[in-house]
Amino acid sequence: MLESKNIVLWDWNGTLLDDTDICIQAMNMLLEKRDIQMLCKEKYREVFDFPVKDYYSRIGFDFEKEPFEIPAIEFIEEYKMLLPQANLFEDVIETLGYFQKKGFRQYIVSAMEKNALIQSVLNRGIYDFFDEVCGISDDYAHGKFHLFGELIEKQNISKTKAIIIGDTLHDYEIANKLEIDVVLISRGHQSHTRLKNTEKVVLSSLSELINSRKTNK
Repeated sequence: MLESKNIVLWDWNGTLLDDTDICIQAMNMLLEKRDIQMLCKEKYREVFDFPVKDYYSRIGFDFEKEPFEIPAIEFIEEYKMLLPQANLFEDVIETLGYFQKKGFRQYIVSAMEKNALIQSVLNRGIYDFFDEVCGISDDYAHGKFHLFGELIEKQNISKTKAIIIGDTLHDYEIANKLEIDVVLISRGHQSHTRLKNTEKVVLSSLSELINSRKTNK
């Protein structure tokens, strides 16, 4: 699946950073305050989606009672307080090092606010693996399609040489629109079943990804 590739476009949340649990914890704080049924991990991974405003509606927020921006900012505040608890997945450094040794150019493209994203990557000691780290300009997580277009043009990225690695249907949809190959990792924010419906390659870990590449050599 990685033959003829030399560029990896990484998602951050749920792909490299194991932050699903803190996202659920932060959201449940909001839901409890509003007397809305809280989320378990199984339900969260079945309902989470982009744009996140639709996800908020799905779990019970009423935007006739309050504008989306209120819970969105409240969630980000809770999330940022919990963020130090989120670690990289155990196979991330090995995987990034593997691609670096193979001469791949690596980028992060995330729906996380840019300054917070860069600081988060720096704090986990992996910033130097990447040619560029790209995040959005606000905290509303509407999506990141535009970031890919800007990055591809700026870095003169060949789509045939690139692969997107993410954990959500949004990553798949972006890859599909851009006609870039994609691999989905099913231990993040959406379930294996949902991702498998794309009929794309869905793996359970990054270790599985690099082991498959070694096997196919």
